[in-house]
Amino acid sequence: MLGGSQENNKRASTQNVAGIVGLSKALVLAQKKLELEMDLQTKLRNRLLTEIPKIIDGVHINGHLEKRLPNNAHFSFEKVDGESLLMSLDMEGFAASMGSACSAGSMSISHVLKAIDLDEDLARGSLRVTIGRWTTSEHIDLLLEKLPGIIKSLRI
Repeated sequence: MLGGSQENNKRASTQNVAGIVGLSKALVLAQKKLELEMDLQTKLRNRLLTEIPKIIDGVHINGHLEKRLPNNAHFSFEKVDGESLLMSLDMEGFAASMGSACSAGSMSISHVLKAIDLDEDLARGSLRVTIGRWTTSEHIDLLLEKLPGIIKSLRI
C-alpha cells in the first residue's frame, strides 16, 4: 500500500482505534449471550420439529434430528407446491425459504436437498424455517396455528 508514514512506514493509513475497540467490546458482549441465544433458538426449533408432524400429515423433517444448527428447521410437505407455500406464508407475515440461505430466491431444487437424495416432488414442497434473535414463542405459536390451514388449502 502506498500512502503516509504511519505504522513505522510499514502500512499506510490511520488505524480506526475507536472502531477496533468497539468491535472488540461487541464480540465480548455477543460471546456472553451466545449460549443463551443458542439454547432459546434450540427450544423454539425443537417445538417446530415436534409439533409440525403432530398437526400436519405427510410432512418429512429434512436433515439429522440432533446434529443440526440450533436455529434451523427444514421440512418437506407431500403434495404441496413450495412456491405457493412461500407466497401463502408471506401473505400471513412469515418470511421463509425453500432451500439453503445461499440459494434463497432461487426456485430450482436446492443442491443440499439433491445431495441428501430427497425425492424431487418432496423437494419441491420444502420449507426452511430459520429462527432468529428476535423470534419469540408467540411467533412459533402463530406459525403452528396458521401452517395446517395453509398446507390443507395447497394440497394437490
